[in-house]
Amino acid sequence: MRDLSNSADTLDVRDLIERLEELETEREAAEDKAAEGHAASGFGRDERDELAALESFLSEFKGYGGDHQWRGDWYPVTFIRDSYWKEFAQDFAEEIGAVNSDAGWPNNCIDWDQAARELQMDYTGGYFEGVTYWAR
Repeated sequence: MRDLSNSADTLDVRDLIERLEELETEREAAEDKAAEGHAASGFGRDERDELAALESFLSEFKGYGGDHQWRGDWYPVTFIRDSYWKEFAQDFAEEIGAVNSDAGWPNNCIDWDQAARELQMDYTGGYFEGVTYWAR
């Protein structure tokens, strides 16, 4: 599984869902042990906070559409960190053939800040542990 911290340039919804489901399973096991009268469960504050952060983030994109279906709703697969957005826009432009990275002029004259802002209009932002990520 990839890094799920809010420092990653991109997040994959499948990784987020996998971790959320792991935490749900751990929580259920801890609740079962507690119901049976066993001592401390091992599902502590850090795990509860992580689960809450994942649930909150995914709920921001629930039903917005995308390429991955989970629990009856569609989600975007990739989330792009705001601080990585300009680089993402440049890479995306190359990927779709809008620019040629090997060419000089006029590609080296593009206002990438403006191009990135315009691309971002087609995306929705959401917060993961205080950091904005974009998806469509």
